[in-house]
Amino acid sequence: MTQRRRLDELRLAAMMLTRVPMGRLADPAPTLTQARWAFPLVGLPLGLVAWALFAGATALGLPTLTTALAALAALAMLTGGLHHDGFADFADGMGGRDRAHRLEIMRDSRVGSYGVIALIFAVGLSASALGTVSTSAWAGFALVSVASRFAMLVLLDTLPPARDDGLGRMAAEARGALPWGVWLPGLVMIAFTVLLCGPAAIAVLAAMALVASLVARLAHRTLGGQTGDVLGAVQLATETVGWMTLAATL
Repeated sequence: MTQRRRLDELRLAAMMLTRVPMGRLADPAPTLTQARWAFPLVGLPLGLVAWALFAGATALGLPTLTTALAALAALAMLTGGLHHDGFADFADGMGGRDRAHRLEIMRDSRVGSYGVIALIFAVGLSASALGTVSTSAWAGFALVSVASRFAMLVLLDTLPPARDDGLGRMAAEARGALPWGVWLPGLVMIAFTVLLCGPAAIAVLAAMALVASLVARLAHRTLGGQTGDVLGAVQLATETVGWMTLAATL
């Protein structure tokens, strides 16, 4: 695997998970399956940008809630609200009668009451938690951002696709057995941020892992597997509980 190919895979992962311009990929372009290893790596610059805005707004003397909302707004803008959309669709889908109806609801571009309420609580809990975090916690920002996208990778590789089409199916094609080598870059980056954060990071990771397992179990039981919306939902859900635990421990 050449260095240029790895870079193209990283660029493709960034194209899928953010709205940051990445130029055009030369043919033959990598597939989303090949690029999925880079999902956690995309989280690193996102977390650092959010922290920089958070610290800058705090230095200007803005209220804590304002600085927290500014950081969350930056993340939403950089990702195009992709994970928020998946989280809302997943919440709406849980109100369906059966598997087929739930998947139909999740495919609808309109957001229902369950989705709106879920987003209000996710953003509200995140903002209230971030408002108490120290501006020195840049490594904590990186940890939450990287680990929440690693959760997407884990669900993608451990749950079957719930549909015969869509992002979840596309990214899961030809993935084979559990590819520990694919997870290694994300695990290394998580370990590095844990070392920077100290022992409190273990509680953050434990809380995020618990929420990820709950989302995975719910998706498997109600949908039969993962979709792009499920991946977005697990990212935002784990990120939210990550901010909350970070506020309680750091």
